Amino acid sequence: MPDDLATLETQRSKLLEEFLDLGDLRPGSITAVTRRCGKPSCHCAKHNDPGHDPQFRLTRRISGKTVTESFPNPTALRKAQQEVAEFHRFQKLSQDLVTLNDKICRLRPVEPQRGGWTEQEKKRLLRSIRRWRGK
Repeated sequence: MPDDLATLETQRSKLLEEFLDLGDLRPGSITAVTRRCGKPSCHCAKHNDPGHDPQFRLTRRISGKTVTESFPNPTALRKAQQEVAEFHRFQKLSQDLVTLNDKICRLRPVEPQRGGWTEQEKKRLLRSIRRWRGK
């Protein structure tokens, strides 16, 4: 069953209310990077050793440049994970809002104008038609 305009507008209002529930957010992705310390006698210098414990980093782009941030403790990592998850939620809500608004715009009837074309608009239209035919 196709949605009617009133139902879609109600859905849009509910969706806009969800934006108010968003918490702190930030873009980026969190990755785990294993590293080697560089000491020749360390276990990480061996051929098949995976390296030291993974270090978690937040990577994002700011003004066209990639910026990486390391976390000093697990609490900071958990905080960043929540913020990135909230950003993903924001992106999903934005996408849903655009989709819903597109449906609303397609269903909303066109309101007739009172006078039709103004004299100025008619002249411009005729000029463009003449130019187009001349090519």
